[in-house]
Amino acid sequence: MPTTLDAQSAASPAPSSARPVRRKIGFKRKAAAYVSLTKPRVMELLLVTTLPTMIFAQRGFPDVVTMIATMVGGALAAGSSAAFNCYIDRDIDKLMNRTKKRPLVTGEVTPREALIFAWAIGVVSIAILLWGTNLLAAGLGVLAIFFYVVIYSLILKRRTEQNIVWGGIAGCFPVLIAWAAVRETVEWPAIVLFLIIFLWTPPHYWPLSLKYKRDYQAADVPMLGAVASARVVSSQVVLYAWATVACSLLLVPLGWAGIVYTAVALVAGGWFVYESHVLYAESQKPEYNDKKAMKVFHLSITYLTLVFVALAFDPFVGSPLMPVPGIPF
Repeated sequence: MPTTLDAQSAASPAPSSARPVRRKIGFKRKAAAYVSLTKPRVMELLLVTTLPTMIFAQRGFPDVVTMIATMVGGALAAGSSAAFNCYIDRDIDKLMNRTKKRPLVTGEVTPREALIFAWAIGVVSIAILLWGTNLLAAGLGVLAIFFYVVIYSLILKRRTEQNIVWGGIAGCFPVLIAWAAVRETVEWPAIVLFLIIFLWTPPHYWPLSLKYKRDYQAADVPMLGAVASARVVSSQVVLYAWATVACSLLLVPLGWAGIVYTAVALVAGGWFVYESHVLYAESQKPEYNDKKAMKVFHLSITYLTLVFVALAFDPFVGSPLMPVPGIPF
């Protein structure tokens, strides 16, 4: 956008020795740009699943060092993955209204700076997990970064409409890391929590892809919402919502879930499924607007938050509903 200074320069020719002045970005703005690279909102959601999983696995509060190392290490690992993703997607981010203000598009951060930043916090994240937890948790942290950066961002995202299904596995790793940090192994309840997030990701993200379908079409990214009708997308949302809720209840027969978790999983899950059916019904109407899908998007976040908050409170209120012999509590 031309500035007043540019207009004055155009009106009065500058000496041949004059050079364009590149204004420096202030420290606060630069720092904010680096934070933006980590996609803080996504990071917050991952942390919402991490701490409750640790409490549930411990059946109480783990030691402070383990909690802090897992939370900080996990947050930095997620931030590293996001920064790598911004670096990889900088060419398509400038084509989409939803992402055109990201730091690599605006020039607040250069590609080289973003890449160095991504590597740096990634290495620090694994070092923290290795120091404060154990080798298994740190190894899972490496896998989480690899899956999001290589499998999703580089391989799947631009090639298949099922990108978010398999790419979403990266977002499931925090619960495995949290469980491994506390119990130094990965057990069946951790696998169930992993599957809850895996099955939850499509009905969470596909409504968003409906709203921003034109963005994805402009960038030639085959998100399901950009290549399929609202009816097809909403039907998939319904199926995955049912699968998510059914999976969440598996913690009961496994002998881990008590009354708090079970009640919240049933009520919040029923709400999630109901609103998914409402979206499907709305998609059949001629006056349907893709923006209506955002209600399910926002609800999905509330649903996951409620389920994992209940997971954190559950060990402190009563015993498992279906205790299994051999599980020490």
